[in-house]
Amino acid sequence: MLEFLQSGLYTSIQDLGRFGYRNYGVPIAGVMDEYHAKLANHILGNDENDAVLEITLQGPYLYFYEPTQIVLCGANLSPKLNKEAVKLNTILHVRKGDQLEFGARIYGVRTYLGVKKGFQIEKVLNSCSFYDGITKKSRVENGDFIKYETVSHQISSNATIAPSKEIFQNHQLNVYKGPEFDLLSQKQQEQLLNTNFSIGLNNRMAYQLNELLENNFPSIITSAVLPGTIQLTPSGKLLVLLKDCQTTGGYPRILQLDEISITILSQKHTKDRVQFNMISTS
Repeated sequence: MLEFLQSGLYTSIQDLGRFGYRNYGVPIAGVMDEYHAKLANHILGNDENDAVLEITLQGPYLYFYEPTQIVLCGANLSPKLNKEAVKLNTILHVRKGDQLEFGARIYGVRTYLGVKKGFQIEKVLNSCSFYDGITKKSRVENGDFIKYETVSHQISSNATIAPSKEIFQNHQLNVYKGPEFDLLSQKQQEQLLNTNFSIGLNNRMAYQLNELLENNFPSIITSAVLPGTIQLTPSGKLLVLLKDCQTTGGYPRILQLDEISITILSQKHTKDRVQFNMISTS
């Protein structure tokens, strides 16, 4: 059993998402950064879809009631096990009564905590991913408990992976043309692909970019959107939809991120800058 002595800023249980229910208006949800969530499970020898903790900016304070193995991947939020600093991307052996806490943010936004055999939580619509209105809550709270299986420290696993900061250092987002891209003028297209955008308000639903793009589009019929869809709002701001986004929207869909670029963006903070790189579908 794991107890949240403090929940952190925004900590939730996530897996790879909830698929097959978009026709009912149910978002995909799931981890924002698939690369590091999968990496944590890989190091532990888990299934890649096993439930993990997604920890955002300010980490929780955790108490372990039983021994297990854990791995932390993604952002460096200065983790400490029993007051001792620990490394990312390597197996940590946890004993009964151990405590895990986090400190200052060194780089990145989201850390993933994987546990051997995954967190044991009820699935809703074939997924453990928290989403308000689908699951009982959208984030963990102080005093919450989550189950995990007790394991010995001798279980074999992929012991460690050399850390890489490439995802955190990359500011280029690969994009495909969205359905309404060709309605943009040549000038608008050039502005879109040559602007160094800064990140504004952001959460699991969407990242807003601060710089404006001229918008003279007429209204469009509400159409399907996906994580990674980039919409142009009437005010000229761009919205990059992410894992908790709605299933349909009425703003022009001018670009679409590829999967690795969703990961890159999910590790960016307010005021960080990004630029779009158009890639061919052929």
